[in-house]
Amino acid sequence: MKTIIAEKPSVAREIARIVGATKREEGYFEGGGYAVTWAFGHLVQLAMPDGYGVRGFVRDNLPIIPDTFTLVPRQVRTEKGYKPDSGVVSQIKVIKRLFDTSEHIIVATDAGREGELIFRYLYHYTGCTTPFVRLWISSLTDKAIREGLRKLEDGSKYDNLYLAAKARSESDWLVGINGTQALSIAAGHGTYSVGRVQTPTLAMVCERYWENRRFTSEAFWQLHIATDGCDGEVVKFSSSEKWKEKEPAMELYNKVKAAGCATVTKAERKEKTEETPLLYDLTTLQKEANAKHGFTAEQTLEIAQKLYEKKLITYPRTGSRYIPEDVFAEIPKLLAFIGTQPEWKDKVRAKAAPTRRSVDDGKVTDHHALLVTGEKPLFLSKEDNTIYQMIAGRMVEAFSEKCVKDVTTVTAECAGVEFTVKGSVVKQTGWRAVYGEEKEEITIPGWQEGDTLTPKGSSITEGKTKPKPLHTEATLLSAMETAGKEIEDDALRQAMKDCRI
Repeated sequence: MKTIIAEKPSVAREIARIVGATKREEGYFEGGGYAVTWAFGHLVQLAMPDGYGVRGFVRDNLPIIPDTFTLVPRQVRTEKGYKPDSGVVSQIKVIKRLFDTSEHIIVATDAGREGELIFRYLYHYTGCTTPFVRLWISSLTDKAIREGLRKLEDGSKYDNLYLAAKARSESDWLVGINGTQALSIAAGHGTYSVGRVQTPTLAMVCERYWENRRFTSEAFWQLHIATDGCDGEVVKFSSSEKWKEKEPAMELYNKVKAAGCATVTKAERKEKTEETPLLYDLTTLQKEANAKHGFTAEQTLEIAQKLYEKKLITYPRTGSRYIPEDVFAEIPKLLAFIGTQPEWKDKVRAKAAPTRRSVDDGKVTDHHALLVTGEKPLFLSKEDNTIYQMIAGRMVEAFSEKCVKDVTTVTAECAGVEFTVKGSVVKQTGWRAVYGEEKEEITIPGWQEGDTLTPKGSSITEGKTKPKPLHTEATLLSAMETAGKEIEDDALRQAMKDCRI
């Protein structure tokens, strides 16, 4: 018999159906030469300090650094402290019996760092020595599961992934346990939580808060002139300089107002190409869902996980915005599928060769970028459908044509003051047409250097400098991605590059 272990009962049920394990037993399905069992998240965790015989929140006991970390069944907190979850203990017994009586184990926990850790902690806690292989798939469609079962990989291939997850788990424990207890003891009252990720993130929130609140707004003045453009439109120039004092600004304004003409000193025209956006990874999806729809990062992840388990999208916890060549071969069919949906019927245009900007085998990590799978999205809630359509829409954008614009920048001089204006005209809408996000065009006449312009009016405006805004979840996620970029020490900044929080 072979045992397949999934991360959740719902996934185990789907795999069991495919392999023919139709008989329901306590804690698993059986049939067709398989037993299909499940965890429910982390069944095994690192022991709390009392598991090492150390009393917590005692100054003399800090720091608590175990020689070897001890694994225990998942704990629940009671009035008398932590104790093992009885449901977890029962399921571990079922899993251990199946592991010990199997010829080999097929690991079907989520194909990622945490999914690997869920199995490995369980494997080590039960003292299992049965060999195991890995089911590594990026979606839960029947086709993906069947193909994955035909191409099972040696479990040792993911040893480094496990070690990375183990290091993350143990470092979280060391920082969280010791930091929380040290800070709480120093405070003398209450419990103050410290975390490897949460504390530096909180520091960024606080730093931005104080920067915003302590900001002193300063006034500035800017001059403007208007002249005739194309087809009766008015073209508005603004001074390149802004003045911190009103008096010199007013003095120049009066001179500009009295002047009868302006002279073009520079006219630049160039074609600008806006590349298609890359496909979503989880963080980019979370940022845009927050900015556009007000979803929290946690809410977006929960919805994406739900869509994944419904076989509608690929694995959500991905850090890549690219797809490999073999997946790219499926894109025309997926785009055709998206085009059958009412939301995208007129947005998907058949092309012999979709844009390849999001295709790069070398930039794909454990999983490729988020894609829809081709399964029909039926009976989704409003929120679930919003995230699904964001992923579908980004696919349409990513594989559309580039957006091409003609950009014109004109500089003119009037009464010794330099003014500039910038305009653009779209030549090829491309991916911008998907959501109709083309900005209003500003058409600049074909002025040349030396041309004389006749101002139709002039004005002076007062503005105020603004502080950096308080963080939203979207801007905080961006700050976490680029953490360390403002460090002055070159070596430290380089060490933090691409690490994220």
